[in-house]
Amino acid sequence: MPWSNQSGGGGSGGGSGGPWGNRGAGGGGNGGGPWGGGGGGPSGPGGVPPDLEAILRKGQDRLKNIMPGGAGGGLSGKGIVLIGLLAVFGWLATGFFTVRPDEIGIKTVFGRYTTKTGPGLDWNWPGPIGSVIKPRVTQINRMEIGSALVVNQRGQQVQRVGSEDSLMLTGDGNIVDVAFQVQWQIDPARPENFVFNIQNPESNIRAVAESSMREAIGRRAIQPILTTDRVPIETEVRNLVQDTLNSYNAGVLITGLQMLKADPPAQVIEAFRDVQAAQQDQSRLRNEAETYASRVVPEARGQAARLVQEAEAYRERSVAEATGQASRFSQIYEQYRLAPAVTRERLFLETMERVFGGMDKVIIDQSAGGNGNGVVPFLPLDQLQRRAPAPNQTRGTTP
Repeated sequence: MPWSNQSGGGGSGGGSGGPWGNRGAGGGGNGGGPWGGGGGGPSGPGGVPPDLEAILRKGQDRLKNIMPGGAGGGLSGKGIVLIGLLAVFGWLATGFFTVRPDEIGIKTVFGRYTTKTGPGLDWNWPGPIGSVIKPRVTQINRMEIGSALVVNQRGQQVQRVGSEDSLMLTGDGNIVDVAFQVQWQIDPARPENFVFNIQNPESNIRAVAESSMREAIGRRAIQPILTTDRVPIETEVRNLVQDTLNSYNAGVLITGLQMLKADPPAQVIEAFRDVQAAQQDQSRLRNEAETYASRVVPEARGQAARLVQEAEAYRERSVAEATGQASRFSQIYEQYRLAPAVTRERLFLETMERVFGGMDKVIIDQSAGGNGNGVVPFLPLDQLQRRAPAPNQTRGTTP
């Protein structure tokens, strides 16, 4: 051995034993070696280090004794069976898998769908017999159609530019630039349809959504599309996309659809804005004219009604006055027929009273002769009557 003990005489002289020599002398000397001497270290009796080759051979012998077939020769049939069983159990153990809360496990055997499982620990036949597909059914995917996000120098997506698939034909023969966003997820109730029935989910969803939007835009005129019909269009397109995907058994659930823009093409947008401004002016002028008409027509009708009522009142008054005069004349005629002289006298006096009653007059008595005494003084009763209320008015104003 390379580390054989090269002892000197008596063991007391300090002879070196092995590569490390002896550490002590006399009665207290322990065996040499890196672990110390004596029987407590790994070295053998007398301070000899262990033989590594012997240790390896001893371990191989013990392993042969443990394995079936003993230490005599190769493995027996039982050993082969045991090793095979261990290999089978190890292979079956690889079939355990874990499904996360946002996933659903889809089990297949020889590529054929068998069943699905929820979150947690489960087992399926390991490969190559079976496999497990775990799609994420709670993830919301977003897809923009008709626009592309532009990244600026800072790496931010700040601008959308139109693309060829954004130009759509309206029902009145105009072209509109439409961009919209589709939000979708895997249907948690039918994830196997999503995995096995469609090959390119995003391409199919994009094609169905674009076709549905073109159908909805083609049914409407351009003006409602730009102003009032955005929400109805979103609802209609979402239902069309969902129904089409359900007919394909795609296993896709449309969670939302939003129109990002609906504008005329960039080449004619300025002219279109001018047309819109002219239409707004037309609507404003029409509203002003209708307001003026609604104010003037009632006023004219009111004036016409007032004139008609005044004419009817004048007619009633004229007829009533004529009727009264005719009745009075008839009554006077009856009195005249009974007493002509008295009636003529009365009519004369009443006429004179009516004519001279409000005039300044002087009475001259012609029967007095020519002596100049024909002027007859008279009492101005009318003036007295006009002056009489003065004292009463003065007394009425006295506190």
